[in-house]
Amino acid sequence: MIGIVVLGLAVYLIFFNKSTETTEEAPKLLALTQSKNSEAFNGPFNNALLAYYQLHDALVHWDTAKATESAKLLQASLVKVPYDSLKADSNLILTAKSFSGNINSDCIGIIGDSSISEKRKSFYELSENLYTLVQTVKYDQQKLYHMVCPMAFGDDKEGKWISNSDSVINPYLGLKHPKYHAAMINCGSVADTLDYRIK
Repeated sequence: MIGIVVLGLAVYLIFFNKSTETTEEAPKLLALTQSKNSEAFNGPFNNALLAYYQLHDALVHWDTAKATESAKLLQASLVKVPYDSLKADSNLILTAKSFSGNINSDCIGIIGDSSISEKRKSFYELSENLYTLVQTVKYDQQKLYHMVCPMAFGDDKEGKWISNSDSVINPYLGLKHPKYHAAMINCGSVADTLDYRIK
């Protein structure tokens, strides 16, 4: 009898430890289990967002090659998003596809742009299209933030981006700015919050 109890306890501990490891390694985007949208939609859309965050990070580090690579990855991820699986009317699905097409065009711009400054201009357009796309599909896997830098393209020209954190990591001024260096990496604030999670 004692042997059975010990064996049961051992199995429980092994299972519990594996569950804990899996939870710790899972991406933040997959933290929620409930969703109005299907897993068939959420999986590819999450992948597209991850590619977008990689693009953001490449701009933070002034890495033009990585930005180009990330834009290509974002393009490939967007193609796999099944907008027709959304539980929505046909007009909303067409709208989502339209903004997805705009993002694809912005990716083409980033891939073709040779300078980091031009890539950032395309990134701003891409980010605004992504912001509207997230609103259109009511993405509900996690809370997202619409961030703004008031001096992204000069002292009076703002730039915006999407983040999964309210901490400001500025992709327009970045870590290697010729004038500010890394001093303006936290320049910006939250302009809007997107939270469609099931309460």
